[in-house]
Amino acid sequence: MDRTHSKDGKARPWIKWMAVPFGLSMIALFSVPQIAQSQQLMYISLTYVIVNVFYTAVNVPYGVLNSLITQDQYQRSVVNIFRNLLSTVGTVLVTVLTLPLVKAFGGQQTGWRKMAIVFGVAATALLLITFFTTKERVKPVAENADKNVPLGVGLKALVKNKYWLMIVAFMIITFISLLEAGGVTMYYQSYILHDASFVGKKSLFTAIPSILILMFVAAPMVKRLGKRKTAMIGCAINAVGCALMFINLRDVTVILGASVVKGLGSALVGAVMFALLADTIEYGEWKNGVRTEGLIYSAGSFGTKVGSGIGTAMVGWILAIGHYQNGVAVQSASAINAMIVLFAVIPLILIIIDFIILYFFKLDNIYPQIVADLKERAAQ
Repeated sequence: MDRTHSKDGKARPWIKWMAVPFGLSMIALFSVPQIAQSQQLMYISLTYVIVNVFYTAVNVPYGVLNSLITQDQYQRSVVNIFRNLLSTVGTVLVTVLTLPLVKAFGGQQTGWRKMAIVFGVAATALLLITFFTTKERVKPVAENADKNVPLGVGLKALVKNKYWLMIVAFMIITFISLLEAGGVTMYYQSYILHDASFVGKKSLFTAIPSILILMFVAAPMVKRLGKRKTAMIGCAINAVGCALMFINLRDVTVILGASVVKGLGSALVGAVMFALLADTIEYGEWKNGVRTEGLIYSAGSFGTKVGSGIGTAMVGWILAIGHYQNGVAVQSASAINAMIVLFAVIPLILIIIDFIILYFFKLDNIYPQIVADLKERAAQ
């Protein structure tokens, strides 16, 4: 993307080029041919990888658009807030509609394939709408703006960008917390809460306050306090939610109430996280004279994937340490403690670490001067 120079910009062309391949790959994933099982597994593995490749090829430029549409901190925050709001709404819609659509289309593989066609066509259409209704306005000020920045130069500038390093560490830790706590929820539901409907309730109790916060609270808070302080308040609220669980770790009502509080805090963090990442682009250009939106955002996206991978793996690691036994009705005390550690203790520790990182993230304070300096350089 950093090497793309077209009349449509550098990010928007990739959204246009990848919209149809992404939609088709989604349909292909759910169109498993009637062949030998070993061949089906190969087909599923291959199409799953292809879906993720095309997803990344549209998601990275989609995220970078935030930094190319405007350099205004508040406008970037509002764009990011709406991104998170509608992402949450989309997730809820897919969760609610998938199985009814499959059933309405006749069930079995035919139902799943038709469901994938609906979502694949919708995704393609929405991506093309994004391409046609956006405009890249932000241009680099460096003399070599029209030249391709060598990968080595871009990487060297990246590791010198201290605020980028901070926000990537923040993102990795955040996604470790999200995925390990989410991954152990089913075990927690089965062996500690003994409530088969808990996962659904928790999703609902988390999503609704998140949507309300994103709709009515996040933007005014960012405008008044800035992104960094908003994220710090979100971390603090999230930490309170984790602490509330310890009132009674086996009571569904207590855990659901704590989940509401955690949802409020997580919504505030999510509302500004990618906008904080976008601001590190200007800092890198100001400090090193190199502007590489694609590299910065891709590496940040990589950080979220690393965090997700570690968080998911931690569930297996810690359950194994606790001597969890698959398929038994009652788990040992050490296995139960491992679930509690994953569900409540580790998330609280990671949230505190996130808060400390944000404490030292001072980019909000100097960003207006950075933009002014970059505009002055461009005018020379």
